[in-house]
Amino acid sequence: MKLSDLSPESLAKIRTYRYDRIIEKHEGPEDWDDVLQYYDPEFLSVNGYSVLLPLDREHHPNITILRCIPSADGQTLTIFLKDTTYVEDPQYETFWAGFVAVCGKVPGEEFFIAMLYHEWFIVDHG
Repeated sequence: MKLSDLSPESLAKIRTYRYDRIIEKHEGPEDWDDVLQYYDPEFLSVNGYSVLLPLDREHHPNITILRCIPSADGQTLTIFLKDTTYVEDPQYETFWAGFVAVCGKVPGEEFFIAMLYHEWFIVDHG
């Protein structure tokens, strides 16, 4: 799925949503309208789901999905990921590359958008 393939009605739905964000001590809530206007976002395929995160598409090659947990009703995804776009030294990935996103399925659509996007210290429980 590509953002450019969406109908004007689908894009209008996305523009009405907000998401919570804590990145480098900058806190949300943020507007999806701003993401569409000032970023270059694109859908990311996560375990077969089309997911829109508040990131430029240039991050995609640097993203590793660590865990994706769908809710029982299939309306929410909790995603733990690693984004090494701005990590210069791999030894610091645990502290600077981890993020968690909670994404909701947009009613009447086949995609999910982030409702929460936060930094996360990468924790591996085996």
